[in-house]
Amino acid sequence: MKRPFLSILMGAIFTIGFVPAGLATEILRWERLPLPVTLVVGQERTVFVDRDVRVGLPAGVGDRLRVQSAGGAVYLRASAPIPTTRVQLQDVESGALILVDVTAVPGSGDGMPLEPVRIVDANTTTKRYGDDTSAPEGPSAQRRETPIPVVLTRYAAQNLYAPLRTVEPVTGIGRVNLHRDLALNSLLPTLPVHARALAAWRLEDFWVTAVLLTNTSSRWLDLDPRAAQGDFVTATFQHPDLGPAGGYTDTTVVYLVTRGHGLAESLLPTLSPIDATVNMPPARAAGARSRIAR
Repeated sequence: MKRPFLSILMGAIFTIGFVPAGLATEILRWERLPLPVTLVVGQERTVFVDRDVRVGLPAGVGDRLRVQSAGGAVYLRASAPIPTTRVQLQDVESGALILVDVTAVPGSGDGMPLEPVRIVDANTTTKRYGDDTSAPEGPSAQRRETPIPVVLTRYAAQNLYAPLRTVEPVTGIGRVNLHRDLALNSLLPTLPVHARALAAWRLEDFWVTAVLLTNTSSRWLDLDPRAAQGDFVTATFQHPDLGPAGGYTDTTVVYLVTRGHGLAESLLPTLSPIDATVNMPPARAAGARSRIAR
């Protein structure tokens, strides 16, 4: 059994669309309170959002609620009554969540189509830990009250270990491509661990890469950031130690922050075994190799 990780919500990605002519639109303002969206059984309703989002649906409503995305809109259609059910919309770029309470009720018989719903941000938003709203406009001029390596590390840890609804959004953070088969043999050469890259994010000129570590030995291992070999700004372990292989404590994550490039460019080259005969004169080198061969 491994230490638990956050399961990633699966869903469709969609962008802002346009409301068909002749239909009114219900405007819902997101102020960190769940937004009610009512459906009529057998009728389709469209929801527009001003950002790219992932849609997370509870497993229990999948057979009664059809969700489709096309042309920048999400189409919801219920085939049976559904009690109020929480649906999560996650901003692809920042990780921010919008919570929607969907309810499906029987039709009244008048056949009137449901108006579309558009979800917009509230006029005022709370200050986020990674931002300083008094800073000049523009991402390059923005000052932050918390150092970027700290912001990135905290964001990555929340994405992996915290419930999705508690992930604190940070403006400007984006997911970056990562080679999952990246060789990490030189990362912690003094420890008997297996390392595997999980995910990476970027904010301005900094990258953070989450690397899964698994103990391959039968003893406890103390984890020290100074043991990480490479060009890193910071190295932070989720747990201070690793338990013996096979136990639930044998796995953790290290968050590696780099600047100007990603993890692949920050690793030290893997050293080959030393050949003591390389710098010897040809005659002595031949004799040494002969003795080694015996």
